[in-house]
Amino acid sequence: MSIIGAKAPLFAEPFMFASNFQPPENWDRSGLPGWTYASEELFALEQDVLFRRHWMLACHISDLPEAGHYIGFDIGTERALILRGKDRVIRAFHNLCRHRGSRVVEGSAGQCKQALTCPFHGWTYNLDGTLKSALQPRSFPPLDPVEWGLKPIEMDIWHGFVFIRFQPGPQPPMSRLLARFDNLVTPHGLADMIRVDGEFVFAEADVNWKSMRDVDNEGYHVPKAHPSLQDLYGKDYVDEPYVDGASLSIGKLNDKPRQFWSVREYRKLVSRLTHLPAPQNDSWIYIGIFPNSVIALYPDSAIFYQEIPTGVKNTRQRGAVYRFADENREMRAARYLSGRIDGLTADEDLQLTKWTDEAPESSGFDGIILSDLEYGVRSHHDQLRSLMPVFNDLAAPPAGTLAKRNSMLAESTPQETKQTHG
Repeated sequence: MSIIGAKAPLFAEPFMFASNFQPPENWDRSGLPGWTYASEELFALEQDVLFRRHWMLACHISDLPEAGHYIGFDIGTERALILRGKDRVIRAFHNLCRHRGSRVVEGSAGQCKQALTCPFHGWTYNLDGTLKSALQPRSFPPLDPVEWGLKPIEMDIWHGFVFIRFQPGPQPPMSRLLARFDNLVTPHGLADMIRVDGEFVFAEADVNWKSMRDVDNEGYHVPKAHPSLQDLYGKDYVDEPYVDGASLSIGKLNDKPRQFWSVREYRKLVSRLTHLPAPQNDSWIYIGIFPNSVIALYPDSAIFYQEIPTGVKNTRQRGAVYRFADENREMRAARYLSGRIDGLTADEDLQLTKWTDEAPESSGFDGIILSDLEYGVRSHHDQLRSLMPVFNDLAAPPAGTLAKRNSMLAESTPQETKQTHG
């Protein structure tokens, strides 16, 4: 039986948790049909079914250190504003003025110390989202400050990471969805970590977002495509597929890396760090969150990264790095080197993404075959198929019929299957 849909056991030892998985016998090794990476109609449906109705990782609480600090988060046609109030509470709102729909704030981050003022007509909002005043208020009927305040967005915080969801969807609260990882991440003290300066968007490519996710959802390519990662943890790396909307991958650091100076020096520095217990003190840990995000925990730092689709063939990579609050010189040096290794890996993955994304356009392309070591790709695809059964069609539906076709297929899909994969 496939592990997808089975409840994952709560192992105290994370290596047991990941390596315990075995793919089912005679599983379907095919990937998604090539048309699903280039369809404008499917992309429009994804915006609603996936990105509007699933949890999106927006930021970390340390990105909002003081009252009035805000983070802007855009995806598809949605735009959010995550804001810390004067009462220190973090809230999420639609970045949408209630007067004429203008953005209340612009940019990916900033601070408004006393209030938020819309740049269009000057409507002003308190830091708890309530309406403070409208310009020339006598030209309006009485405006209730709550009713005409910024519209709230559902929000959940897990170990310091802030998730938002624009519309109700199939996933439970993130604190419940990711609860099985609590024991694994607690030693890192994620909620106390501090943001490292840098822009959220760190790369952009003319590819479909699923091509980026496919490359990241398996470690089979590490030995050939990522020599620095192979030197770092290639001897002991395990993947667990998506289970109830989340996946786990763990790379235990090699005892004696030989090939790269940066990896050798990083391993030496990490071996002297004593702030984490085993196995967290010598592992790189990745937690995948359906549909598009990953939180990674290192002995020296934590990061997140995600795919933000801006078009059917355009995707931004967004993320950030967080350091330990009591970071010393050795931790800082280790963080520099882990960032160097990550940077090389990201560049290598970007090239692989471009090559695989263009493949379905070739007259010689007739699909793919997945290794047992790529079952994580299949598990992600299975969740897409269960939410949007039109992904099962080998050819694209006739123009203008995709949404209707998907609705018809969804109505005929057993309810238990939807619940299993949602």
